[in-house]
Amino acid sequence: MRRGKIKLLLALVVLLALGAYYYVTLPAINIHSSGLWMVLLALLLIALVFSVGRKIKVQTIRDFRDLRGEIRARRAPKLFLGLFLLVLVVYLAGSILSSPIVNAGKYRDLLVPETGDFAEDIKQIKYNQIPLLDKDSAEILGNRKMGSMVDMVSQFEVSTLYSQINYQGRPVRVTPLVYASPIKWFTNRKNGIPAYISIDMATQNTELVKIPEGIKYSESEYFNRNIYRHLRFHYPTYIFDQLSFEIDEEGTPYWICPVKKFSIGLFGGQTIGKVVLCNAVTGECESMDVEDCPTWVDRVYPADLLIQLYDYHGTLINGFINSVLGQKGCLVTTDGYNYLAQDDDVWVYTGVTSVSGDRSNVGFVLMNQRTMETKYYEVAGAEEFSAMGSAEGQVQNLGYRATFPLLLNISSEPTYFIALKDNAGLVKKYAMVNIQRYQNVAIGDTVPECEQTYVKMLGLKNKGATADGDMQTVKGKIRRIAQAVVEGNTHFYIMLEGRDEVFDVPVTDFLDIIRYEEGDEIALSYAKGDAVCTVLSLDDGRAEDSASQEEAGDQAKDAASQEKADGQTDHETEGQQAAAAGSEEETSSDEAGQEESDAKGQTETELTLDENAGML
Repeated sequence: MRRGKIKLLLALVVLLALGAYYYVTLPAINIHSSGLWMVLLALLLIALVFSVGRKIKVQTIRDFRDLRGEIRARRAPKLFLGLFLLVLVVYLAGSILSSPIVNAGKYRDLLVPETGDFAEDIKQIKYNQIPLLDKDSAEILGNRKMGSMVDMVSQFEVSTLYSQINYQGRPVRVTPLVYASPIKWFTNRKNGIPAYISIDMATQNTELVKIPEGIKYSESEYFNRNIYRHLRFHYPTYIFDQLSFEIDEEGTPYWICPVKKFSIGLFGGQTIGKVVLCNAVTGECESMDVEDCPTWVDRVYPADLLIQLYDYHGTLINGFINSVLGQKGCLVTTDGYNYLAQDDDVWVYTGVTSVSGDRSNVGFVLMNQRTMETKYYEVAGAEEFSAMGSAEGQVQNLGYRATFPLLLNISSEPTYFIALKDNAGLVKKYAMVNIQRYQNVAIGDTVPECEQTYVKMLGLKNKGATADGDMQTVKGKIRRIAQAVVEGNTHFYIMLEGRDEVFDVPVTDFLDIIRYEEGDEIALSYAKGDAVCTVLSLDDGRAEDSASQEEAGDQAKDAASQEKADGQTDHETEGQQAAAAGSEEETSSDEAGQEESDAKGQTETELTLDENAGML
């Protein structure tokens, strides 16, 4: 009786331990989850030990034989041992049958890229759509913005997620705030997290967007409102991949939760089969197939998964044995990737090189993070790190560091666009490097200046990155001018007579703006924006008028010169006759002048001798 109570108590302890394990680790109850098989093996092993009913001590062969005989003699240990071995065999067999060794063709076809045309597929994007910042620079801006929020900085910190999305046609990184510590979670959990940070990657405008209802479901929660625990309790069989934080077109925060799908054996051939959208404020969840995902969602397929799938296709193109030995035709992606905004989607860009590890690319791929659509472009040239080194070499005296390149179409030329940062992580200059001729590097303080230098260097026809009429020009008299400090940088805001737009002129890019006052003429090139128009180039109207006057003066001077030349032509005959008539007179005058000069010289010489004699 007492032994039965002890066993019951031990069983309760095991159940409690399993419950705690499930609550903390959140394993998926799915046969495709390796964690589930490990738990089953552990449980069967524990059950086997308890079913033996005595302390197991095996030191000699005789002890092992006694234990084996006891297991055979009793039904429970025999059952648990058989189940343990069965589960172990199934797990090992499933692992082997799921590997690329026996399924090279299936792994190769998980992702099948299309061959695209660079000039047709990759359009020239607008200046206000080029993401100028990488994740590290975005983190600096986010932390700086958080530091200026006195009412929040002591209670919250900025998450390191910084998901890059397309928001209303612009490249943006968004990230939520997190509780600064468990104590601050305890004191603020009722109202939730009050805001998230949005950073425009083109204009560097950083905004802290407040949520009146508060973000209740996040990674920094500790119990049931933790986003992973919330998802597990709603979908106990789903195996989730990397979660991302996004906002819809109205600015409502969501957690985008991809669900893994395994199509090769038990554990192989991972892609994404479903996606769960979880409202970060209310916790409301909606599960759907990938094909039914709304278009405002940008990150269904994690970038690392897409890179892995393409590597499977490139290395297993001629089978597994060839990928290890001959490696004929084997290609892999380069180390690193970046994001490209196109057609209201986010595409992962990375170069493609041979497995030999040389310093050149044979092409590059673009992979859609929402649909997994993949396009391969056969453009041979320098790999990304060679281009980064070439750009850094142009500013080695300044010590700037290059970010991972972004692929752009500049006048139908595949071009690496690189931001150059100082030691503080702030972007100071921009570089454009031709992929096929990476020794050609253009440097500029602004994107338009960099592009103009690049186009001129390569002798291209300047179609401009501002295709589709993005860049507009205006000229007028300044009606009002004001300045403000935004994120530590001085900006001048200008309004012109007869126009309602507000033009933003950053002093870091256009220092000459400080010379202007109200009433001055000015000419601007700008990109149209919702609240303000971002100035892309600055021109002085007065300088233009001066230039026009100078040009008019030059034309008048040319006309006078021509008139003088015509007058000389008309009187050329008379001049020749006068010259002939006066020839003899000129000769006589020259002779007389020469005699007079000789006499004068002799007189001066005599005077000089008399002076010297007087001195003696």
